Amino acid sequence: MKTKNKKKQFIRKREKPEFDQRLLDLARVTRVVKGGRRFRFRATMVIGNRKGKIGVGVAKGADVSDAINKAVNDAKKHLVEVNMWKTTIPHDIKVKLGSAKVMLRPVKEGRGIVAGGAMRMVVELAGIKDVVAKSLGTSNKLNVARATLLALSRLEALEKNER
Repeated sequence: MKTKNKKKQFIRKREKPEFDQRLLDLARVTRVVKGGRRFRFRATMVIGNRKGKIGVGVAKGADVSDAINKAVNDAKKHLVEVNMWKTTIPHDIKVKLGSAKVMLRPVKEGRGIVAGGAMRMVVELAGIKDVVAKSLGTSNKLNVARATLLALSRLEALEKNER
């Protein structure tokens, strides 16, 4: 009879990371030196736990994975807490940061996220399910994301008896 040697296989269960992360923008940037051009990568990452904590980070690195890891660490350093009302935000808010102007409005449950590009990504990772958002001014993803982050951090919590 043949006997099979059963090797013990250690199956590692990956722990679910604390924050979901998404790449907002990746750019190849150039520095001109005497010998020619030096290329690096700039990554803009958005991280969030979908429960009210969100951060945006930017970093440069020699290769893409290096830039992404640095950007995630930068985002972790700049986390903000978001006040939410059920599945939406507690009140209207308008914020201007540089040339980026953003406007966020609460909507009824079930409406979903009505936002574009960078704003949608930030709002989703914050855990907000119903909101109408509009980006006015610049189309620069980084500035729009930072303005959205600032707007979400400025939201004030509603008392239980309000609304």
